[in-house]
Amino acid sequence: MKGKTSAAIMLGLFALLVFGCGGEQSVDVKQLMAQPKAYVGSDTCKMCHLEHYDSWKMTLHSRMTQDAQKNRDVIIADFDEKKIREDLAKLGDKLKVPADQIFIPKVEDIKYTIGSQWKQRYIVEKGGVLYISPVQYNADTDRWVNYNEATWDKNPWLLKCGGCHATGVDLDKQKFVEPAVSCEACHGKGSWHAALPKTAVFEKRQTIVNPSKLTSGVATEICGSCHNRGKATKFKDAEWAVGYEPGKALEVFFKSTSFAGGDARHLYGNEFSKAHHQQYIDWKQSKHFKEGVSCVSCHYVHQIGVPPTRSQTQAAGSKQCFQCHVQINQNMAHSIHSFANCVGCHMPRIVTSAESGDLHSHVFVTLLPSETLKNKDMPNSCQTCHKHKNEDLKELQAEWEALAKIPKPVGVPMEPIKYKQAPAKK
Repeated sequence: MKGKTSAAIMLGLFALLVFGCGGEQSVDVKQLMAQPKAYVGSDTCKMCHLEHYDSWKMTLHSRMTQDAQKNRDVIIADFDEKKIREDLAKLGDKLKVPADQIFIPKVEDIKYTIGSQWKQRYIVEKGGVLYISPVQYNADTDRWVNYNEATWDKNPWLLKCGGCHATGVDLDKQKFVEPAVSCEACHGKGSWHAALPKTAVFEKRQTIVNPSKLTSGVATEICGSCHNRGKATKFKDAEWAVGYEPGKALEVFFKSTSFAGGDARHLYGNEFSKAHHQQYIDWKQSKHFKEGVSCVSCHYVHQIGVPPTRSQTQAAGSKQCFQCHVQINQNMAHSIHSFANCVGCHMPRIVTSAESGDLHSHVFVTLLPSETLKNKDMPNSCQTCHKHKNEDLKELQAEWEALAKIPKPVGVPMEPIKYKQAPAKK
């Protein structure tokens, strides 16, 4: 009797497990996949991928655009109009509108914030359209600067920037699914994936993009769709890759800017970037690109825990370089720069996000003083270091050339040894 009771209990538990816990609603897979894909938002993704969601929340992507109406604390600056106008007045002739006439939004009118680490900009609504207001707060230096103060309300945010600040932007309907660069910005639209039951294992896998399973070049173009600057090819006046989806060829939807094409504002004469979010343009010129070293070789997209650096590299500073590069000697220029600061010379701070030189070049090339001697507007690696900041360029170049030469061997010539033939044996 006891055995029968135990068997009945086990059978009941098994039935509960099968029908209670595994009772997903039936889904017609063919009918579902006949519908167009749509964005569902990260709140849907987290229901199954909570660990990845939590790790994404630790990244800058999750804080790219934040809703200031829901949470005022996302505004990192103090909106003191007097202080703001005093900072703007210090810019003098750099302003295209007098400091006392530049529009400054009230805190309650700010819809969204953009950024929070290097700088922060503020989105407001005017005539039903979202625009970036013409003041910017630079976090590292605690100062206010201008931002398109003469044209700010002629450049709609969604058209000019929205696709890289938010996810699921629809320019025709003038809306977006989610502020921030969220899951579907890199993994593609998730409606099919979310709707399919877990039992549809293979169909479920095929309905979402996993960048780690793409070829390296195609996967890197996902990063390049936003860490880039240029024009959309499929939508007039848009400055982001409208129509692009992860896994597609980026250049079909977007053409990068260039100095040769007339963009002296954002690039130096040698095509190195001088403005932010252009890492992809730099990388395409590098040996890393030619050898297949991609963005995720150095940077992680999301991982559990506090990032070791604010640039989300897998190791801090030049330790990242030593993940691949081994220093086998300390001759030539390395003979005095023996402190293993690869980044200082090979990734000079010549790019501006908020303040001049707050971002590194991603061409991974040392810029010599000779570059600046040829073109005064072109910075060099040596003078980005505080020790050489004000030194004479010609002397710096001469010092480098002296170090870069391997000295010829010096010694006493050896006298030839005369060969004496051994006497023949008798």
